Amino acid sequence: MTDAETLDLHFLDMACEAQREATPLVVIHGLMGSADNWRSHLKVWQRTRRVIAVDLRNHGRSPHGDDMRYATMSQDVLALMDRLSITQAHILGHSMGGKVAISLARLAPERVVSLMVGDIAPVTYRHGHDDVFAALERVREGTPKNRREADDLLAEHVDARPTRLFLATNLVRNDDGVMGLRVGLDEIKRGYSDIIGPPAGEVPFEGPTLVLRGSESHYVTDDMLPALREVLPKARVVTLKQAGHWLHAEQPEAFQQAVDAFIAHHDR
Repeated sequence: MTDAETLDLHFLDMACEAQREATPLVVIHGLMGSADNWRSHLKVWQRTRRVIAVDLRNHGRSPHGDDMRYATMSQDVLALMDRLSITQAHILGHSMGGKVAISLARLAPERVVSLMVGDIAPVTYRHGHDDVFAALERVREGTPKNRREADDLLAEHVDARPTRLFLATNLVRNDDGVMGLRVGLDEIKRGYSDIIGPPAGEVPFEGPTLVLRGSESHYVTDDMLPALREVLPKARVVTLKQAGHWLHAEQPEAFQQAVDAFIAHHDR
């Protein structure tokens, strides 16, 4: 753990619709994402259990803070679970959120009934978000009055429209009518070396683990599997066909089915 002060995270709390409530599910988004990105999945999961989707620090509607270490971010999530009186949960994280989930599972394994990781390995990655940072900086400097102007500014650095649409979820209109950033861009940039680094924890997580990877993604390659199994020795690795890094958005039904089956097998 760290000595950093935890932040009170914003979250979505989706009540269970069933008469018998099962073990809750905690969902953790990736870099530049938010809980809002998961709403379609959350509506399905809440049919059988309570679902908590968090906004990590410097993301969504959560407060900003300089510390982006995985031990600190996992402490934020654990503090939220304490506030909500959730002693144990299924933990699902995608990309950066997957590393937060792995960190939480290694540091507090007694809180984790099962662990699900979306398209990330517990390894250090190369720098790969310079274009994203430059695009968001351009929006901040350009003070667009609407989303069309913002998209034109994003397009100066990011060609792929799906990526620009995803980044645009971080835009909010301020009191002056200008589209600004809600994401803590400066804090994220300063903490980027921690973000691309390994998850926190010194010991393996020995609990049930599902790792979902996209067949078109380079984030969990075969040569990373030995390192993955050192940290997650009981991991079941499933590859979703015709899916890239955003596999939950690109193959939502296959992603949903894999998660549902895994949770059902390990529910309490």
